[in-house]
Amino acid sequence: MIRLYNSLTNKIEEFIPIKEKQVSMYVCGATVYDNMHIGNSRPVIFFDCVKRFFAYIGYKVTYVSNFTDIDDKIIKKANLEMTTEENIAEKYIKEILNTNSCLRCLPYDFNPRVTQKIPQIIEFIQKLVELDAAYVIKNDVYFDVSRVKEYGILSNQDIESLISGERLEVNDKKRNPIDFVLWKKTEEGLNWDSPWGKGRPGWHTECVVMINDIFKGKIDIHGGGSDLKFPHHENEIAQSLCANNHTIANYWMHNGRIDFGKEKMSKSLGNVIWANDLLDKIGCGAYRLLILNTPYRQLLSYKEELLTQATADYEKIRRAYTALYRNIEMTSFVEDVEIKDIELSNLKKEFIEAMSNDFNTANAITTIFKVVKLANNVLRNKNEAGYLKEVLTLLKELLSVLGIMVDLCSLTEDEKNIYKLWEQARNNKDFSKADEYRRKLVDLGILT
Repeated sequence: MIRLYNSLTNKIEEFIPIKEKQVSMYVCGATVYDNMHIGNSRPVIFFDCVKRFFAYIGYKVTYVSNFTDIDDKIIKKANLEMTTEENIAEKYIKEILNTNSCLRCLPYDFNPRVTQKIPQIIEFIQKLVELDAAYVIKNDVYFDVSRVKEYGILSNQDIESLISGERLEVNDKKRNPIDFVLWKKTEEGLNWDSPWGKGRPGWHTECVVMINDIFKGKIDIHGGGSDLKFPHHENEIAQSLCANNHTIANYWMHNGRIDFGKEKMSKSLGNVIWANDLLDKIGCGAYRLLILNTPYRQLLSYKEELLTQATADYEKIRRAYTALYRNIEMTSFVEDVEIKDIELSNLKKEFIEAMSNDFNTANAITTIFKVVKLANNVLRNKNEAGYLKEVLTLLKELLSVLGIMVDLCSLTEDEKNIYKLWEQARNNKDFSKADEYRRKLVDLGILT
């Protein structure tokens, strides 16, 4: 049984899919005007693990994440670089997908772009106008929040407190300060003809339409960063309640933000930690451990010590995995096998229980290190190849669920001979010879 924290109800619930053994999942994607930074990468990595785990235990997963390719920031970037919005969007979509690949994230099933869904968005807005849930003022279209008695259901805020707050822009066009734009009259940047004149859609409408267009109804999971809970996700739900009579998803999941101490990470302050730079510094395995070692709903306090620890942790995993692989390779064929050993089966069960308990990746990593410890013990005790294969299979499986890989190539016969000589020298305590062979193996890229 999988249990997860539902932001919509603010409690841990049993996951019951709409369709048996299938999961439909949508996670809000990037506004494509710049590269991915570490804060952006947390939901990318976490929800990749959610997909991986569901698939691991036998679910068919349809995972969608969008690209917002219409935005004031994209227009500003295009003007700055003296090019078109289309060129800016295309450039950064490619960059982001490349970063996803470097982070070892599985491909999405769909990556819809707002520009591909304009007719559907216009049709949806028109439906809200006809339902009297939206109104037109001077070619702008606004959603009337007063039409939704459940408004605030996700963020646990009431309309009166929001109106009296200081988080809203002053806009004399709107009936209520909290009403939000569905269609913006503009001839700046990309724009389209509509029943209300030339313009472009509002941000909060885009995801509602894309979800309905792809999934044709309510989905299992809608995810994103906690910063999207209000107003973006709240406004998505409001529109869907009016147009479709449902809250888009049965389960809403939000990951916590990354904290950088006293000074907030900001592109304007120039203190952004880019995902690609961090990948170059510590590698994908350590990067994913850095993100996943903190339970997803908690604040992740970014510190240099965390980088050091994640790097050391990955190195322990890499060494154990490599040693297992090479020991099997010297005497047998490396292959995945059925896990029959009781101790290994219990560790697999422990890992599944951790991930089934609101995707507790931190506890899952603890289990992985129990397997690493066991691997080091069986290597010292020279266990037979069949058992080593079981240990390696389990370690590979569990790492794969978290998107952590150790890349190894098979040895040639010459390389195997050098490896054997290295092991013999070590066993004979001929350290001079062992160092000589080790240097050869390092030069060949077999050891590091």
